[in-house]
Amino acid sequence: MSEVLVVGSLAYDSVKTPSGSAEKSLGGSANYFSVSASFFTKVRVVGVVGSDYQDSDREILRQRNVDLAGMQVVAGETFHWAGTYEKNLNEAVTLKTELNVFADFNPELPENYKNSSYVFLANIDPVLQLKVLSQIQNPKFIGMDSMNYWIMSKKEDLISVMKKVNIVFVNETEAKMLTGETNTIKAIKKVSDLGPEFVCVKRGEYGSTLYSKKHGFFQCPSLPVETVVDPTGAGDSFAGGFFGYLSKTVTGQPTWSDLKKATLAGTVMSSQTIQDFSLKQLIKVNEKQYTTLLQELSEIISI
Repeated sequence: MSEVLVVGSLAYDSVKTPSGSAEKSLGGSANYFSVSASFFTKVRVVGVVGSDYQDSDREILRQRNVDLAGMQVVAGETFHWAGTYEKNLNEAVTLKTELNVFADFNPELPENYKNSSYVFLANIDPVLQLKVLSQIQNPKFIGMDSMNYWIMSKKEDLISVMKKVNIVFVNETEAKMLTGETNTIKAIKKVSDLGPEFVCVKRGEYGSTLYSKKHGFFQCPSLPVETVVDPTGAGDSFAGGFFGYLSKTVTGQPTWSDLKKATLAGTVMSSQTIQDFSLKQLIKVNEKQYTTLLQELSEIISI
């Protein structure tokens, strides 16, 4: 089993959905990814929090044996995001972004993190993603996420990162924005042309699409969920399950078959995140439940 390194935001979120609301609950890409990935494997976190970050929130990660040596604590307030899901649960409307201590985040990896086999660059400034990559020694597999803000403001830096990673995770809107295409399939192929060997497009309730020039497309549906409470963090939970599965099960370089199976693992984990606010449902996933859901998903895609 290899360790997974994640570099991203550790935050508090204020979210409003048709199901209710949650004020300053635990969030951030690195938190969702870590809780999801730690179900499978050992996780190392690099991020920054303020002096207001609660010990009880650190304890959630500690109880899952997540290594917090890379968590920087800086005087001030933790990154806070506020958003609402009004008409479309697949797209959040941002109401407020308070970067706080995250504004000056400078990712410095502890020495023992630099040999991480699996690396996930969560949604942060692509310049910082490049800085992280410059510190990594001989990684086996690297993934990255991004968002429309970086596509619009730092596209050249973003493409520089994409050339250095194995897989890129984006949603449909981001893939189209990045490539200028209006058709999702064309957009996916053009994202692949920018450098990564693999592309995974997250499509919310419609599942996900995995692509490589060599192997073509793999379409994975979502698990049927009757009540979606809060979609926040679903993509990061998906990536956490994806990378956690690879770290736990793959000894050599991941194959196309490995990536398809990792997509199923990510789908199971993200299906749990959306059923409650924050990390409440995700931290409850146990081995029996995971196995049952994985079997259910496998039956959905089999003939």
